[in-house]
Amino acid sequence: MSTSTTIEWTEVTWNPTTGCDRISPGCDHCYALKLAKRLKAMGQAKYQRDGDPRTSGPGFGITAHEDALIEPLRWRRPRKVFVNSMSDIGHARVPRAFVARIFATMALGPQHQFQVLTKRPQHLRRLLDSQQFVDAVWAEMERLSADDTVPLARPVREDARKRAANWNALSPWPLPNVWIGTSVESDEYCWRADELRLIPAAVRFLSLEPLLGPVPSLDLAGIDWAIVGGESGPQHRPLHLDWVRDIRDRCVDRRVALFFKQVGGLTPKAGGRLLDGRTWDEYPTSVPARVPGA
Repeated sequence: MSTSTTIEWTEVTWNPTTGCDRISPGCDHCYALKLAKRLKAMGQAKYQRDGDPRTSGPGFGITAHEDALIEPLRWRRPRKVFVNSMSDIGHARVPRAFVARIFATMALGPQHQFQVLTKRPQHLRRLLDSQQFVDAVWAEMERLSADDTVPLARPVREDARKRAANWNALSPWPLPNVWIGTSVESDEYCWRADELRLIPAAVRFLSLEPLLGPVPSLDLAGIDWAIVGGESGPQHRPLHLDWVRDIRDRCVDRRVALFFKQVGGLTPKAGGRLLDGRTWDEYPTSVPARVPGA
């Protein structure tokens, strides 16, 4: 099922996969890892596989959920959908064929904007650059559009069948309703933004959350949206607003939409959301699908 969320920059979450492994300092206090442990204890079926205790934890082993794949196709009202809030689509242990099926579902839900966020942009780039992967997406889209049990509106189904019949000519890639983002928590990880620039995407965005230090090396070329936020919780690491001001000024100069989520603190709302007396709740405008490097 979809899950309504308190994440300010999206509307619902969709988790066709769950589970992950910590790979950088931004993962140290991962909310999803803690939540998975609690959900396992509650008996939630999606969270019964344990991950490696060195990098993951109870209920947080990588798991693909077939029964969750077509959930967004049941929603008629357009929504912003955060894909895999409890996992990472770029994780190497998420089966390639299953990722193709996720993208096929997104192709069949053109009314939605899907927000895909990864800490592993190099792996996702290799997938999305592969013609074999793209062909697998269209083949799965063809299969789904031919299945009358899949809940598709008639115009969407007819359009999908036309596109699937000649996907090289009629099916756009990258998908125009899929935003691709990566996380950058400190200057050491600005290379992820460089990888993101090489990924074909309609919208490219950065999650600078939790922001753990200044990012002077961050290049915003080819980036459409930046989300910035401080950490929250008992072990939160403090956010210095000068780091955010620097990002804000560069976003304004480059006309990059900025969403300042929170200052952070003991609770998410403890520090508020104001930066120099105002909030920043910008979203990217529609842009032509970007080819790698653009």
